[in-house]
Amino acid sequence: MTLIGIEEHWMLPELTSALKAVPQPDESLHFNERGDVGERLEDLGAGRIATMDAQGIDLAVLALTPPGTQALPPAEAVALSRLANDTATEAVRTRPTRFRSLSTLPISSPGHVATELERAAAQGHVGTMVYGRSGDRFLDDPAYEDFFAAAADLRQPVFIHPQIPSEELRDAAYRGFDPMTDLGLATFGWGWHLEAATAALRLILRGTFDRHPDLQIVLGHWGELLPFWLDRADSLSRLAGLDRPISDYVRTNVFLTASGMLNPALLHHALTVTTTDRLIFSTDYPFQQPTRAEIDTFFGHLPTDRHKVRSANAAALLGIDTAA
Repeated sequence: MTLIGIEEHWMLPELTSALKAVPQPDESLHFNERGDVGERLEDLGAGRIATMDAQGIDLAVLALTPPGTQALPPAEAVALSRLANDTATEAVRTRPTRFRSLSTLPISSPGHVATELERAAAQGHVGTMVYGRSGDRFLDDPAYEDFFAAAADLRQPVFIHPQIPSEELRDAAYRGFDPMTDLGLATFGWGWHLEAATAALRLILRGTFDRHPDLQIVLGHWGELLPFWLDRADSLSRLAGLDRPISDYVRTNVFLTASGMLNPALLHHALTVTTTDRLIFSTDYPFQQPTRAEIDTFFGHLPTDRHKVRSANAAALLGIDTAA
């Protein structure tokens, strides 16, 4: 049975250099340099394929690793987004039976986002990965309306990936310990996931899915905490003047991925708020590297419809012909 893994991260060396050169580099870049992670991120060849084979993953959907290009000045973000998309396109062309890719967009240059999405889609990218904020501009800002219209029209799913909180928020809530604990609290330990969940919730409250009912978004890490708070979040619908509860948008416009968190308790909770039709497998490679045995054990906790979570849902959402 085919296994598709989405959110399989990679990194462009030129982007790493550019991100380190900005006045205040994103501290989450530290995670790209631990152990052999940097080497694995830059490998779009034999080493990555060997890991996929060992895990039993037939097809990987590549996505540029955080923090993407949104932290760069507009012109640089545009240029490096194009280079990243061209590089990923070549990787897919070289190994068409093993790779697909999500595009990278210059979120810091709103006027170029829809144009680059269209260019990348024409190259064969099957969706895109973005972040919830660029500087002080949130993803639900009207400046991105053309982007979401294009994504819906082109049927390009939008993966909203976590990002580090703003400096102001970090000062208010994520500092006061030693530097590494500060960073962990603001990223993988807590802050990353609240950032992504808030971005998705703001899109719903902004009426984005009422204007673009065909738009689909993807949230990693079992929904970035949002599915665990829907009883309370539903109360926001009336205040925002929405026609439907927040939970209804989650069930119709949001897909959830595992992101390597293969805890059956998280799977079972996800199934209390959505269905197997909305779940997609991912490992969050190379930050998580579950073994084939761990992956098989995880799927053993799915009572039915394993094929949907293994490949069918991703194939349908991303337009991938698994038979080919």
